[in-house]
Amino acid sequence: MAMSRFQRRMEEKAATRMFALGVFVLAGIVFPCTAIFVYVQFIGLPAFVGSFLHPMEAAINERFAKSEQGSGVLELRSVLEKAAMVDNTVILTTLNEAWAAPGSVFDLFLESFRIGEHTSGLLKHLVIIALDEKAYERCKFKHVNCYALKTEGVDFSAEKRFMTADYLKMVWRRIDFLRIVLEIGYNFIFTDADVMWFRDPVPFLATHDSDFQIACDLFNGDPDDMSNRVNGGFKFVRSNERTKLFYKFWYESRDSYPGLHDQDVLNFIKVDQYLRDVGLTFKLLPTVKFGGICQPSRDFDQVCTMHANCCVGLVDKLNDLRVIIEDWRMYRGLPVSLKNTHQSKWRIPQKCRIPTIITRTPDISN
Repeated sequence: MAMSRFQRRMEEKAATRMFALGVFVLAGIVFPCTAIFVYVQFIGLPAFVGSFLHPMEAAINERFAKSEQGSGVLELRSVLEKAAMVDNTVILTTLNEAWAAPGSVFDLFLESFRIGEHTSGLLKHLVIIALDEKAYERCKFKHVNCYALKTEGVDFSAEKRFMTADYLKMVWRRIDFLRIVLEIGYNFIFTDADVMWFRDPVPFLATHDSDFQIACDLFNGDPDDMSNRVNGGFKFVRSNERTKLFYKFWYESRDSYPGLHDQDVLNFIKVDQYLRDVGLTFKLLPTVKFGGICQPSRDFDQVCTMHANCCVGLVDKLNDLRVIIEDWRMYRGLPVSLKNTHQSKWRIPQKCRIPTIITRTPDISN
């Protein structure tokens, strides 16, 4: 039977509607995919990933605020804002009761700032993260910028021997906290309290635009060579989407390397493809400026910091830190004419015993 004109028109309209629907669905798929491709190509993967972080950041801050009894974020923001440099950079260290006690590491740490070159003014930018109540009380007595970091069900007050269960909890709690600092928009120089500050490192750190700069136990002269063994006791980190993703990845990687501390895990993941994918830029700091017991700085005229690394046990650390302080005082006391001709050398280690896996090769950097 011949199709009526009305039936033909109805079928034509139905076909038109189906075609339009198909075009609409296809556009709904193709356009977002094209937009994403163009955004990633010309703006970058980290910015694209970061565009989804605002709800995540709110959730992280909410979780952190709850864990800090509801006022942690506001209090932390207040302390950081008070201490921040003009570029939103703060200096951070963590402290527990054992290291905060009179005559212990904390006193030597503060003393190094006072006797260093152009370092006393940095104290106003230093925030002490107290891991227990006694450390917080001691900080309030000695310093102006203190923050109490609470961890439910864990006592961080006593000396935490290297690689014990409580030690691992403490260092991973620190990594998670530093991620929060980045999330709320602050760059930071993190320093262990057993790092002595003898010269302002900020001008040197500012010469590089890297996202993440970190000290080394051993340095072979190449700041881009990832075979250098990193040390998490001193690092400068800029707050951006790449470092936020990096710190999240670093913290979550503890599950992939059970029983290891943050520094050893970093030595594994520093070459991970993920960090290249997010575009993180990584720079290794020379020991001539950021030295330690593993590989002391060979030049008193350049040294910025000295770290009691490669040393296990509070008593031994304190002994060799005092030797480091004494050596610096002797150098500072030399007349200018003698400083130019006298080859000052560190007397360490005295009590600290460098592990046999560490080879103290010379730092060949300039």
